[in-house]
Amino acid sequence: MTDSPITLISGGNAGLGLATAKRLTKEHNHHVIIGSRNAEAGAEVAAELQAEGHSASTVQLDLESDASIAAAAKTIEEKFGRLDALINNAGVLLDTTDPPLPIRTLYTRTFSVNVFGTACLTEAVEPLLRKSSNPVIVFVSSRMGSLVLSTDSSTLWYKIDYTAYDASKAAVAMLAINWNRRLEDIGARVNVVCPGLVKTNLAGGVGAVQYGVEPYEGAKRVVELATLGKDGPTKTWSATDGDIPW
Repeated sequence: MTDSPITLISGGNAGLGLATAKRLTKEHNHHVIIGSRNAEAGAEVAAELQAEGHSASTVQLDLESDASIAAAAKTIEEKFGRLDALINNAGVLLDTTDPPLPIRTLYTRTFSVNVFGTACLTEAVEPLLRKSSNPVIVFVSSRMGSLVLSTDSSTLWYKIDYTAYDASKAAVAMLAINWNRRLEDIGARVNVVCPGLVKTNLAGGVGAVQYGVEPYEGAKRVVELATLGKDGPTKTWSATDGDIPW
């Protein structure tokens, strides 16, 4: 058990998730639980943070496996008895694969991780969030899921043709709205964040290497919303440069 806030980050072993974990441990004294599909990769990250004097552990977490999700939730319950923050970070962008995936495969695989897996994980740890005195959920999303921006022909987001990814991120916004409603009774803060274009493997297909920010910078708004106090905002969608329309 620990008095520090306990935060689970899906996809926490690389990219934006790893940067978020580092900022939370080093700047906010959170105990971060690295959710990693590859157990060894998660263990390496946790060991690195521990060696630097920070509080971290790991769980094997595959969003396409109900057994993995259930085992991760059980491990957190047994070790900590609660969860203070859930950062739904893990996701895939498959619209740019070469050769292109068949349309049904593209949508099935994209939604399996980005929507179905995210919903299953949130459902599994909801009882642990209810045991927190300051529960927070952050859904990492993208402006490309905004219905307002995607229907405005003057915006960049209108022109980018990532149909499966866009649709999945619009669905993630609805997940956030629903969990905000479900957890209203305990005063949880549930928000959506767009980290912007970040230099990660996920975003490589949209010019991230040339135009994106470093993951540590991209994690800024995620960390801000993961560390909200009880009087913080809820049911918002934002980036570092301001609010995003639904």
